[in-house]
Amino acid sequence: MNLRDLQYLVALADHRHFGRAAEASFVSQPTLSTQIKKLEDELGVILVERNPRKVLLTEVGKQIAARAREVLNEVEQIKRVARRDHDPASGTLRLGLFPTLGPYLLPHVLGTLRERFPRLELLLVEEKTPELLQRLREGKLDAAILALPVHDETLHAEFLFEEPFLLAAPDAHPLAGRRKLKLADLEGQRLLLLEDGHCLRDQALEVCRMSGADEKQGFRATSLETLRQMVAADVGITLLPVLAVQPPIAPTANVHLTPFRTHPPSRRIAMFWRRSSAMDGFLRQLSEVFKRLPRGLLDPATLPAPPIVKPGAARYVEGKARAKA
Repeated sequence: MNLRDLQYLVALADHRHFGRAAEASFVSQPTLSTQIKKLEDELGVILVERNPRKVLLTEVGKQIAARAREVLNEVEQIKRVARRDHDPASGTLRLGLFPTLGPYLLPHVLGTLRERFPRLELLLVEEKTPELLQRLREGKLDAAILALPVHDETLHAEFLFEEPFLLAAPDAHPLAGRRKLKLADLEGQRLLLLEDGHCLRDQALEVCRMSGADEKQGFRATSLETLRQMVAADVGITLLPVLAVQPPIAPTANVHLTPFRTHPPSRRIAMFWRRSSAMDGFLRQLSEVFKRLPRGLLDPATLPAPPIVKPGAARYVEGKARAKA
């Protein structure tokens, strides 16, 4: 048994196809197939169920592939320890972020990251939280920036910041005429939310539960930008995190942003990495950059003051889009 054989088995577990696994391993299909058979002979068990359409791992094959992945991750950690000893801030770092945070946070930190770690190659991966956690556990990511809570004793969580939510409503909506809101002001309202799998959906549902609001049925957005455009079209109201409305994000016509009073609804953001990671010391340095965001960036008070809705403004009707010229 050698590391190459374990790499072939993990590739086969990932791709479930001899041809694709061989391509990913940069070997021919017969070579990979032969090595898997040799591994089976050495271990005295059948690892793979072979059929014309796809490859299935046996139960023992799944267990051995999972252990093989751990071994390969540890070997990679050994290599990283050696590389980091020469220059802790050089090399490649694979960082995961979820879609409702990444595009709005990165413009405010990338410049600082380049200045502080000029030799660092940062590879960014944007996926929903469950996928990022899976990749982090498997060693396919070095770290991930996620919303709390995350329950996994194998991961270290480094708190970064707390990001408040704003209410986004069409200009003529009754709640758009207020300078600030209380959570109770949402009682009876129906909010536009994201589809399943987005952590922001779960956070918004918790706000609904606390305030007496509900989800607007029949519609679930795939992104914050879709939510923003639905508000602009008078389809409904929603919650937006404050980073998603700060420059360089341009204001959207007919979307009125209103902050909440003291103790606003918010989400808590942290950086996660494996407790066994050889990069622990460097990742702590990296997290400091994300903690020190530009002054006022997370403060809703820094947003332009909302316009005052004049008496006699057009009455808002939920779900009915305003006619476009």
